[in-house]
Parts: sequence; C-alpha cells; structure tokens
Amino acid sequence: MYNRITLFIAFIITISTYCQQSYYDDVDLRVTGTSLKEALATKVISTHTQFLFYNQVWGASKVTDINPDNNQEVLLIYGFENGSDSDVTNDRERGIDTNGAGSGNWNREHVYSQSLGTPALSDSGPGSDAHHLRPADAQRNSSRNNRKFTNGSGNSGIQTNGGWYPGDEWKGDVARMMMYMYLRYDERCLPTNIGMGDNSATPDDMIDLFLEWNVQDPVSDFERQRNTYHENTANENAQGNRNPFIDNPILATRIWGGSKAEDVWGIYTSSDSEAPSTPTNITFSNITTFSVDISWSASTDNVETTSYDVFVDGNLVKNTVNTATTISGLESNTNYSFTVLAKDIVNNTSAQSQAESISTLQDTVAPTVPQNITIGNETTTSFVISWDASTDNTAVTAYEVYIDDAKITSVTETTFTATNLTLDTSYKVQISAVDKIGNTSALSAPITASTNGNDAASSEIFFSEYVEGSSNNKAIELVNLTATDIDLDDYSIKRQSNGGVNGDDWDENNVLFLSGYTVLSNTTFVIINGSASKDELINNADLVHPNDNTTGYGAPINFNGNDPVGLFKNEVLIDIIGSYNGGSANFAKDKTLRRKTSVTQPNTNFNLNNEWDIYSKDNVDDIGNHSAITLSTEVFNSPKFKIHPNPVDDILYIQGNSDFETIFVSIYNYLGKKIKAFETNKKEINLSDLKKGIFLLKINNSYSTKFIKK
Repeated sequence: MYNRITLFIAFIITISTYCQQSYYDDVDLRVTGTSLKEALATKVISTHTQFLFYNQVWGASKVTDINPDNNQEVLLIYGFENGSDSDVTNDRERGIDTNGAGSGNWNREHVYSQSLGTPALSDSGPGSDAHHLRPADAQRNSSRNNRKFTNGSGNSGIQTNGGWYPGDEWKGDVARMMMYMYLRYDERCLPTNIGMGDNSATPDDMIDLFLEWNVQDPVSDFERQRNTYHENTANENAQGNRNPFIDNPILATRIWGGSKAEDVWGIYTSSDSEAPSTPTNITFSNITTFSVDISWSASTDNVETTSYDVFVDGNLVKNTVNTATTISGLESNTNYSFTVLAKDIVNNTSAQSQAESISTLQDTVAPTVPQNITIGNETTTSFVISWDASTDNTAVTAYEVYIDDAKITSVTETTFTATNLTLDTSYKVQISAVDKIGNTSALSAPITASTNGNDAASSEIFFSEYVEGSSNNKAIELVNLTATDIDLDDYSIKRQSNGGVNGDDWDENNVLFLSGYTVLSNTTFVIINGSASKDELINNADLVHPNDNTTGYGAPINFNGNDPVGLFKNEVLIDIIGSYNGGSANFAKDKTLRRKTSVTQPNTNFNLNNEWDIYSKDNVDDIGNHSAITLSTEVFNSPKFKIHPNPVDDILYIQGNSDFETIFVSIYNYLGKKIKAFETNKKEINLSDLKKGIFLLKINNSYSTKFIKK
C-alpha cells in the first residue's frame, strides 16, 4: 500500500520497525523453505493468545485501521476516491463510527472469504482473526462477495474472468494477509482457494499471484501499525501475534521462492556472491524400516554457511541448519539416493553433493495384539466395538474386525459399529492390527457381544441429522424414538470450533439451552440457524436460533464441517457429531449427515462410516423426518374423543368435543413429522389441504389415532 502517513507517526513506526525483530528472537531465521514456514507458524500460533469474538473486531479496526491523516476516520480496503464524487462505495475513508451493514457504512471484510475456507470459516477462529479483517464499504464488500483474487490494474473491481482485483494500493496488503492466513491456519485457508494463480513452482499450495503482489506493492507504515497493536496484549482487542510478511516481506521469498521481495531487516541482503563449498562425506546411521539418520561434513564459506537442503531421489525433503538430521516417512525395504547442498544467509547455493544410497530395513515385525476390547451402545441390530491402539516398529495402519470368525471389515480407527445384526443374538468379536507392509498381529482374545431383544427400545433422544449447507443454511435435527414425550429442560447443545485445533474446549459462551421445548414420542425436533434461507429448513423448523451478536451469530448452530457438536443432558455429553479434539478433519464439509435407521441410541464416540449416511451439500429434503420413526399400528379412541369418518375426504369430525371446550390438535405424517398443530373449540377439522395418505392425529398430546386421507 502507498505510504500516506504523517511524519510524526512515520518516525514512531520506523523505530518500531528496527525493534520488531526481537519478536523473532526464538525463531531460526537461517532456514529456508518449509522449514522456515514451520518455524514461523509455530511462533505465530504460540503467540496468538487472545482469540477475538467477531464483535471485538469493530474495536480493533477502529485502532489498527485509523486514517493516519485524520484520527476520526478509518481507511477502507478496496477504496480509492476521497469522497468528492457521488459514489460512496468507492470511498477510501469513512467516519470511524460509521460502521454497520447499511449503505454508506463500513463493514468488516473477510479478506479471506468465509465460504472459501476448507471448511468455510465461521465467525470465530480464523473467521474472527483480525489480521485479515479490514474495514470496507458495506456495498463494495458485498460486490466483492466471495470472488477469488485475480490480477488487474488500477482501481479495485470485478475482472473479465470473474475474479476480484483489490486495486494497486491494496494488492500487497491482500497478499501478505493471505500468506499470514495460510501460515496460521494451514489447509484451512489454502491460497489456491482464494486466488487465481499457479502453485507449481512452490513447495506447497502458495500461488505466484500473491508472491508477485508482495514484491510489487511494498509494505506501508499503515500495515505496520496493525502489527504493532496486535502484538501487545495489553491492548483491549489485540491477539498477541504478528504477521511476519509485514515485518519482512522477503520471508515469503525465502519460503516460497519467486522474485526477491524487500528485505526490511537487511539480514538477507549483501554484496556477497560467493557460494559455500559442496557438502562431502555423507554417512548414514540408525537405518530403520521407515527412517535414517544422515550426516555430512560442514561446508565452508567466505562469510558463513547457514543451512543445508537435503534431497531424497532428487526431491527436496528438508532444510536444516545442522550437519545431521533424520529423514523419516520412507518405505520399508526400499533403496533411496541422498544428496545435500549448502546455503549462506543471502541464499548463495552450492552444487549438490555426490549422491549416496542406502536401503531401508525390511519390516517383518507384526503390530502388538489389540487389547481391552469393549462393547457398548447395543441395539436390536447393532453394537459399538472399541479397543486400545496397538504399537508397531513402523506404524499401525489398520485394524481388522472379526465377528464369529469372519472378517467383517478393515478400519483405521480404534472403534467400529457393527450393524445389520440379528436381534437378541450373541456374537464372538475379535480384532487384529495391520502395519503398512501388511504384517498382521494375532487375533485378540475373543469377547462376547449381544444385541438387544424385542423389548429393548430407545431410552433417550439423540442427533439424527447435521446440515452443513451453504452460507447460513445450518441445522441440527433431534429424534425421539422413545415411547414417551421428552421435556428438553435438562438438555443443551454446544460446539467445539475446528475440532479443538486451537486448543478450544466446548464453547461455554454460546450454549444453546433447550428448556421450554418438548420432543413428542416418535417425532423429530429441528433447530436451524436464524439466517438460513432454504425453505425446507424454515418450513420444518421447531426452533429458529437467532443469528446476531447476542447469540455469537447463531452459535452453536453456525458450525462448519470440522466443528464437533455435542448434545448435553444435565451438563453431561450424551451424543456427538464429529470427534472431540479431532483437529481440523473435515468430517462434514459441504455435506448433510443423517443417522442410519439401525442407530436407536446416542453415542459419545463418533462413528461416521457406520452410524451416518452422507448426502450432498444443501440436501435437506428429509429434514424433519427420520427413517426409524414409525406410527403406531394400533388405533386408540378414548372414551372421551372419537373421530369420523375414517377414511376422510375433507372434513374430520371429533365426537366428544363441545363448541366450548378448546383442544390442542397435532397431525403427523407417516414418517412421524408434525405437519399441523393448532387449537380449536370446533367439532370439525378441515383437512382439504392434506395430500392422500396415512396420518396420526393427537388431541391434547394424550389421545391419538390413525386416519386415512382419501
């Protein structure tokens, strides 16, 4: 971004620039490539000690993005005009308190678009990271929408390829923000998801577009003031970490290559053009089935050799400052060729050493036998098998599940749900462990598992559907397969952001308490995000959870595909979708999950493959229904109420009701979904709007009967 700051502020930030390298005192800045990326990521993550709520970004922006020439204004990303024309959407400045979503206001622009994350970013975690949230005109922000960044020239706007050019003044800012998001959140915020460019010349997903913008638009003092604020956690809305690519843009070059960016610190720039000597005397030790220790003689240099690149079969696998390292992740009983080259601090590079070869050991050792097999969540047709992890000299890659001496399946986790079993039957269960080569342990000691009999029934409500749709089309469905209505006063729903990847526990600040609601026997209960737009969700909702600042913007019903959701009873977890502390595994990104019919009880051990059916994004045609629900085959006519005729054309008469007695009527379809509910003091009900079929009628939640609509 162009430097438009007053002399005084420039002086203060210049002093900060020379001092700021102390933040990186515990980072080895001599390494390059992915080694440097990992070192910087460790620093940025470890110092990110204050996680902002989305609302706090307003306060942070009013400090970090203040206009250096007018402290009553903020600068608007993508803006380029001083406000003198009639178009407010292109303004570069806006009143500091003129914030909101309306026309003429400034809003918080997710420079890394929420919907382009993997999975989509929510309003917490990466979605509320202030390093990529910038003030923008609300309408211009909407115009950008979720368009990927692309090359252009001049002012910001949509390009012919459908991408978004941020403008000459802002493209460097954008590049460095996208680099930070990739460094901080890794595969959650991939550069190829947010920009149009080529990543073939980089060691990972970084694209040439951002590397070019980082060079073409140097860092401004305006950008630096953001870093200065956020490092200091004494500031009310500071995060504690910095964006390294603002501090020194050449760090991007040293990680990803490309044209040389500015070296603010000067440590990577000199007139030295002499390369170190080529490494010699490569030796190997501690050769295993999957790894080897490699060492070599130190290279010499006219100044100093600072790091070495290690190649395996011609592919760069590691950069290190030492003359010895361990290379792992190799295949058993395989020959590999190793070479090493040396670098100095300004990246003068030696030739690669003479190639030396070794073969890894052959893996003939089987894993240990699985232990502590347990059975739980028994139903009439299924049960859950769990066991302790085995160990191996290389790595355990799978477990084989045997039931009654027959191999049923192979799984990678230490749990499996056996389904399609016979009711009231005992089975012999055994497990074996397998390594990458196929060495297999002995079978575990057999244990007996049994399905329930006919009298076994569901005793608790549980999750039956998880909708992770586009934008705010998020929903959770509960099902009650018990014989009684269940009051929800003791129940709540919580979410864990990103599988605990940031060390987060269940979000206790945004709990959805379900008190005041009831789930009737053999019915579902649908909870949707208040900003959901799909008619199927809106029409079938039993609880619409508002999406505003009072609810954490719909939390916990604002989950993404890696956000575990828990159902709690009296603060005890009874059911879960997703693995608690499972990391950023995208178990449900852009998917709808529906509980299999065979599952009739909650389970605190998430088993995607065996308990859930997976459907495409925004598939909500079954919301409000659950295939395990069946209507009673008996007809109950109480002495107090009887209905006629049955079958019925349009008008159903209720015998026993007077014109003075108000009753509560509920009608359910054959899948158990409530489709009508109302109070009446009439003797007749107009059913002309119902389609043909079988329905259940309930009166006062006490008396029920089936009827047929002709």
